[in-house]
Amino acid sequence: MKLCNICHKISATNEDHLDCIQRRNIELGDEDFKNRIPEKLNLSNTENLSLEVKAILEHLSKNKDSEE
Repeated sequence: MKLCNICHKISATNEDHLDCIQRRNIELGDEDFKNRIPEKLNLSNTENLSLEVKAILEHLSKNKDSEE
């Protein structure tokens, strides 16, 4: 048994927790991927989306526009 280097909790294996490793990879993920998310989504057809999702998409596209 050892401590996970990410969450600092006891790990049953002698390695970091798999979910901690995956979470860290997502958090440190490719910035390019994060910037391409609004491009991959079709923002012209937003009638079926909830208000919260619309707000998130608009925020992502505004951030992308301001960085360029």
